[in-house]
Amino acid sequence: MLFRSSLRRLFAALLLLTCTLLPLASPVYLSAGPGSGLSASAPAVPDNEETRRLLEQTLSSAEIEREIVRITAEQQALESEVATLTRQSAAKQTAIADQQERAGAVVRAYYMGERDGLLAALLSAKSISRVLALYDYYEIIMGQDRDTLSQYETQYKDLKKTIAAAQRSSEELAGLKTALQEQQKRVLALNEEIEGGIQASTDPERMGVLLEEFSKYWENIGIHEVKTYFKALSSAMKHLPQFVQNRDGVLVRKGMTYNLALKEEDLNEFLVTQNTLFKDFAFHFKDNEITATGKSGGLSLTLTGHYTIQEEPVNGLMFHVDHVVFNGLELPDTTRQALEEEFDLSFYPSKIVSFLHATEVSSSDGVLHVKLSLSF
Repeated sequence: MLFRSSLRRLFAALLLLTCTLLPLASPVYLSAGPGSGLSASAPAVPDNEETRRLLEQTLSSAEIEREIVRITAEQQALESEVATLTRQSAAKQTAIADQQERAGAVVRAYYMGERDGLLAALLSAKSISRVLALYDYYEIIMGQDRDTLSQYETQYKDLKKTIAAAQRSSEELAGLKTALQEQQKRVLALNEEIEGGIQASTDPERMGVLLEEFSKYWENIGIHEVKTYFKALSSAMKHLPQFVQNRDGVLVRKGMTYNLALKEEDLNEFLVTQNTLFKDFAFHFKDNEITATGKSGGLSLTLTGHYTIQEEPVNGLMFHVDHVVFNGLELPDTTRQALEEEFDLSFYPSKIVSFLHATEVSSSDGVLHVKLSLSF
């Protein structure tokens, strides 16, 4: 809170300080692709290591606070869900009590031999009309017994599902509360460090204004620009299987296996056909590491990640985001996780041919290698 209040007081001095605090440069305008609608001057990132560290901490603080808002909303929704499931469980337990007693009576009747007399009477009948009458009576009782047991079984299974769902939601809620507490501790500690860094700098007012300006730029422009790239990548990856299938030499069959060898230049060529945004964006395949770098106006983005094989719920090459560097600043883990969850950059071999199954993946010397087997 101290950090924010200080920045608000200092922001009034921004116009006066801009000329002396920031390097003189021509305005740089962002354009993350057609239709992005985003355009703003990007704050200069100083070379001073301490200032860069404070800028990264400012980004982390803003993103963790965003995560806190998300977790809080999810927690409130889960609390409502748990309360609803608990009420449903209690109502079903009350409703099933009578059915349970009737089912118990049926089971006891069979166990104690109370239904044997009906069968004996049926077998000892001395006329066809008597046999038919007793048989109809026997069928009615047996049918009612079956219905009673069946209804109880259905209600009991339904009750168990409701109780299990309530339990899962309660456990998830407990996990969210723990995560929320951890993130709140992180943001408090970060803000204390930022405040300490501001006060320890040679010009606290100057530093405060710079951090405030960069924070506003990130919240209003930066995060949207980063998401524009991720959204474009996610959209393009949906069409990559078709490209692989039609590109000569990429997919080669060897007996009962297939080898997929995707060159980085082929991938980059494909991306440009999907979105002109990728004209200044390129993938590189290194030793089990995949990097993507791009620059548009005043925005620069570097994405680093790797693929792993996923078996369930569907086989595929799952892309994991290891690092995201925005304008030279490392984004926090909360942002990486959120981007990975929101945008699917994975590759699914079954989209090439339905019976293909990925078993191995690696990358080196500019080529992504995937071993595929037949799965029927």
